[in-house]
Amino acid sequence: MAKTQAQKAADFEALHKAPGVFLIPNPWDAGSARMLAALGFKALTTTSAGYARSIGFPDYNAGRENVMAHIRAMAPMIDVPLAADLEDGFGPKPEDCAETIRQGAEAGLVGGSIEDFTGDRGNPIYSIEAAADRVGAAAEAAKKLPFKFMLCARAENYLNGRQDLGDTIKRLQAYQEAGADVLFAPGLNTSEEVREVCRSIDRPFNIVRGPRKETLTVEQVGALGVKRISTGGMMHAVAMSAMIEAAREMATGGTFGFTQNMQAAAEIDPLLLAGANKA
Repeated sequence: MAKTQAQKAADFEALHKAPGVFLIPNPWDAGSARMLAALGFKALTTTSAGYARSIGFPDYNAGRENVMAHIRAMAPMIDVPLAADLEDGFGPKPEDCAETIRQGAEAGLVGGSIEDFTGDRGNPIYSIEAAADRVGAAAEAAKKLPFKFMLCARAENYLNGRQDLGDTIKRLQAYQEAGADVLFAPGLNTSEEVREVCRSIDRPFNIVRGPRKETLTVEQVGALGVKRISTGGMMHAVAMSAMIEAAREMATGGTFGFTQNMQAAAEIDPLLLAGANKA
């Protein structure tokens, strides 16, 4: 039997409460989601960049309607919890964030993130007060759902030229108080920065891969205090990089050497079948 949304939500909450770190990679479509589920990952979360690029847009340009259709296509195809990168909540007002959580849950999510990026590169970050109000509205919407929705709040300073650890920690603490279940500050550079953030908060902390300037193992990242490790747009970028290199080889060299490096191709269909929702 396929798991209900409530069962997936309980599984997702349990992952955050269990000891140790867990991986939560980012598929960009239903096929990649099924394959990742078949490969043993216990939860998945969407990639805004990977999805937007897969439909021909730069990151932050897919729009809420497209993103919700994307979630509706993915969630029923897998039997593991699905969360989503919900960007800035698709609007500046707290009510926009609340509506995005409601729509995301209706589409099949059991978790999702709201960030403090404004979308304006000239003034990229909401004030702490405005950002906390937006997280609070999202948290209130999540509380009204008939299952536990793991709300992740993101502090985007480091991705927008503001490498201020103190302000980033203050923001995460404010978002925690506003009702976030998980916290995330993408772009932290060093292990010490990550460790300091984790010491300063009372919620599970998410990171993309690890500190940006270091290459650590999953175990080493977990030892910093991190609860979950996502991959952002990296899985999609790996796949697209292989395609670009293959296309360039054909176009400029007239050769097909890339066909000698498809060892995993025979696994694609079996993984799609194995990762299917057990309906």
